[in-house]
Amino acid sequence: MSDPRSTVLHHRHAALGASFTDFGGWLMPVRYTSDLAEHHAVRTAAGLFDISHMAEFEVTGSVAGDCLDAALAGSLSTMTVGKAKYSLVLAEDGGIIDDVIVYRLDDDRFLIIANAGNREPVWAALQERAEGWDVEVRDVTDAYALLAVQGPAALAVLEATPGLSTADVALADTRYYAWTAGEFAGEPLLLARTGYTGEDGFELMIPAAAAEALWDAVLAAGEPFGLVPAGLAARDTLRLEAGMPLYGHELSLDVAPAQAGLDRVVGADKGVFVGREGLTKRASASAPVLVGLVSEGRRAGRAGYAVLGPDGERVGEVTSGALSPTLGHPIAMAYVAPEHAAPGTELALDVRGTRIPATVTPLPFYRRKK
Repeated sequence: MSDPRSTVLHHRHAALGASFTDFGGWLMPVRYTSDLAEHHAVRTAAGLFDISHMAEFEVTGSVAGDCLDAALAGSLSTMTVGKAKYSLVLAEDGGIIDDVIVYRLDDDRFLIIANAGNREPVWAALQERAEGWDVEVRDVTDAYALLAVQGPAALAVLEATPGLSTADVALADTRYYAWTAGEFAGEPLLLARTGYTGEDGFELMIPAAAAEALWDAVLAAGEPFGLVPAGLAARDTLRLEAGMPLYGHELSLDVAPAQAGLDRVVGADKGVFVGREGLTKRASASAPVLVGLVSEGRRAGRAGYAVLGPDGERVGEVTSGALSPTLGHPIAMAYVAPEHAAPGTELALDVRGTRIPATVTPLPFYRRKK
């Protein structure tokens, strides 16, 4: 197995005292100071994340939208320039290869951002599905860096960042799941009002050579607002509280979109797309479905822990769990048999041999105040 890759910002993280881990084949910062401090900073002020490990692909051509309609689960050809859309790359049998965000950059140009660990399978799927279409598919991952500024102060931080400007749409006027073009120190910048924390915020894509300067500028501009650098540990508890799935936990080749509550992502009213027939064959009223679970005390269920029914029988499995820093009690996402999935259902978690009562609750666990 090859050593994990480092992002262009690795030396910045090391200088800040970050602890690192291998994530999706990349050496990424887990934390800089404290998981809890970084989590709370994002909920109350702002956090700065390096997400340059994510994979980026461009699809260009006059029929690029139609091609992506056939290649992905959602309807992309109807999306207007300046918008973004959450979508899925499905296998022929309806399983999930990856969840992605698609940005329409121009009438004939789309950007797809995929998970780091799925760069190769998504690249292979896009290349194969583009055959026969008059489009060009390019892997542009190594050309760019991605930063995320998340939290209630994110907009103010970016507006205060010297050298950063937008072209046609002001940051404050950029809607959720939309993007605006900008510049930083003369380099092109894409600023999208998207994120993976449940808070307001932006994700910034910039040529890799300018990433260190942008990181430094945002970090300095954000200090008066309480912004801190934040690592993967905080990102994970933030997205869990927000009920956002993580590939390899809530999503996989063994999971169909409907099981994960993602039916809305599938463009059922459009034409043929990869995975459509597979979804029909996989449809089953008995398939496990994703639910939220809350419990009392301090002991949280973790991925792989059994979910137990009223008679102690195994009725499901935890996919992600933690003691919620914001809510102060354990939360988890789990796949359970549909007859046990109704909100309010009393179940239990097998936490290392101890039966911990848990109640099914609607997702998300946390929703920010508008």
